[in-house]
Amino acid sequence: MASTDGRRRAAVLGSPIAHSLSPVLHRAAYAELGLDHWSYDRFEVDEAGLPGFIQGLDSTWAGLSLTMPLKRAIIPLLDSISETASSVEAVNTVVFTDDGRRTGDNTDIPGMIAALRERGVEKTESAAVLGAGATASSALAALSEICTGPVTAYVRSRERGQEMRGWGERLGVDVRISDWAEAEQALHAPLVIATTPAGATDALADAVPDRPGTLFDVLYEPWPTGLAAAWAARNGAVVGGLDLLVHQAVLQVEQMTGHSPAPLAAMRQAGEEALAAR
Repeated sequence: MASTDGRRRAAVLGSPIAHSLSPVLHRAAYAELGLDHWSYDRFEVDEAGLPGFIQGLDSTWAGLSLTMPLKRAIIPLLDSISETASSVEAVNTVVFTDDGRRTGDNTDIPGMIAALRERGVEKTESAAVLGAGATASSALAALSEICTGPVTAYVRSRERGQEMRGWGERLGVDVRISDWAEAEQALHAPLVIATTPAGATDALADAVPDRPGTLFDVLYEPWPTGLAAAWAARNGAVVGGLDLLVHQAVLQVEQMTGHSPAPLAAMRQAGEEALAAR
């Protein structure tokens, strides 16, 4: 049960966690919704420390946001997870119910879909994914709902390619694998999702076609990336990492607080101001 004085707590866990924007976004939502008794913090927690942290939480806790490396490590500690989270074996949202249950969900996937929809991308005939890490599997899960044709993944190793094929089979996506050396070809797809670390796509900036489609670059710092800047300069549509972060956080706020809709505009503004101040 929740605390008798109405105080509720939530936080983001991960390692490293110091630069997470989640507290900025969630606190902006609480302020807009008038939830003065709610607080949202960040905690540096690694996989080894996660069980003890969870065990030490009291009844004031409403929920948790999880970033790497905890999205899979949390699963054995939960009572149940959603089909969405199960589809990619990754949980980024934990909600503590009034009866004491720990439930897990993944808001990255619907967050991606919502961010694309906001920019007018409802469906695509094909797509390209740059990279093959954890975010790439979430991208495939999102594409399973909006892409009607093949998805080409550009990867650096055969092992990564096999992993992406496996995710494709599991998610019902026709995944085709190309070597990273051919990544310039990805830029001709109607939708390109870049899931790589900072700097990894900089060398592709000069290869952006004259009439590009939509680029979804999941990074938000530094922003814009070299690829995103070149894309925008050629009048291509760009969806950024802050768009994803805000949309997935909106869903987290709604699940944790029970207030819907969460204040998207206020959360985005708070995120933009925080990034500008860094």
